[in-house]
Formats: sequence, structure tokens, C-alpha cells
Amino acid sequence: MHKQSVLVIDDAKDVIELVRFNLEKSGFDVLAAVDGRSGLEIAGQHAPDIILLDLMMPGMDGLEVCRHLRQDQRTRQIPIIMLTARAEEADRIVGLELGADDYITKPFSPRELVARVRAILRRTAAPPSPEVIRQGDLVIDVARHEVSYHGAPVSLTATQFRILHFLASQPGRVVSRERIIDAALAGDSSVYDRTIDVHITSIRKKLGAGADCIQTVRGCGYKLADHASA
Repeated sequence: MHKQSVLVIDDAKDVIELVRFNLEKSGFDVLAAVDGRSGLEIAGQHAPDIILLDLMMPGMDGLEVCRHLRQDQRTRQIPIIMLTARAEEADRIVGLELGADDYITKPFSPRELVARVRAILRRTAAPPSPEVIRQGDLVIDVARHEVSYHGAPVSLTATQFRILHFLASQPGRVVSRERIIDAALAGDSSVYDRTIDVHITSIRKKLGAGADCIQTVRGCGYKLADHASA
């Protein structure tokens, strides 16, 4: 049976060994890099199933590495969990806005880390339904995992794609943050309402002129406008 692979990018070797031990014990193959540049090279060459990325590293920090991963065609769809010693909400939000799928604050429980990895891999492993959703100028090709607006491609992370797909599957309906977590993110209890808000903000930015497709309904949640167009 094929083992799923995890790339750990962290300048602290003791953290790498702790993560490696627990992930390998749980049946994963583990790749490791002690700096951002070598991490990018390994990610491009081996295309791991998921990346654990330290936020604070000398030279190229985790935010810059995340930015490069999301710009590279080979790695843009790989889920990323950021490992951060910073507890401030602003730092976590920046990571999510750059395309990280989740974050874990150091020090962390190895059992929680393994559970988070498995949860995200379950979400990303769900086979897409063979359909194309069109709402005005917004087109979502579910089978190809592609989005375009007014004919221009829109590059979304795997998490952002699932959220937009879920909203587009029921246009005009108000969807609560809790329902987005349950349906689009497989009920992952580690995802918070604020995390959903950050992902929605990032999706809007990437849609550009189509940002108004996603409407906020105060006190309720979000909805995709019927026949979304510029």
C-alpha cells in the first residue's frame, strides 16, 4: 500500500526528529529540510502529499516559502500546515491569506499534529464530482479542479476551492460558517469561524472583479450571488 508523504520544513532539528518519529510511527513517509530554499527544492522534486512549514526560519521564512509554494505550478495544490511559535492572531491570519490550509502553535501535541495531518489529507483526498458549475462569469470545473472568472483563470488552494465549490453548489442560499466547516472541510473541529473568514477574504481577492460574487450576510454567513457577474 502506498504511504502518504509529509515534508517537514523547520530549522530546528529536534522538532524535525519529533515530527518524523510520530508521523513514521503513524504510517507516513517523512521528508525533511532545515531551511526554506532546500524545502522548496524537495517539494518541487518529490511533490509530497502535505507540507509542515515552520513560520520562523532564518533566511527565507515560512511566509516567503508559502508564497513560493503557491506560485509554483508543481506545488500550488499541496496542503500546507504552518508550525508557529507565535500565538498572535495576526501572524496566523497572514499565513492563511498566503494559502496555508491550517496552523499549529508550538509547543504542540504530537497526537494533535498527526490528527491534523490526517484530517487535511482526508479532506483533500475526496474525489471531485465530474461537473462544471457556471454562475454568470464564474466557472468551476470540479473534475479539473479549475476556476475561472470572466475567462481568466483563478488560482485557489485546495481549501479555498472546496469552500467556493460548496457555495456555488447552492447559489443564492445563505450558508453559515458552521455549515461550511461541516460540508466543505469535513467537519474538522480544528477549523474556527475566523479561519473561514480569512479564506473567504483570500478567495475574494483572487476573484478580483468578481469579488462581489461572494456576499456576506451579517450574523448568518455567506452566499454566492445568483448569476454572478461583473
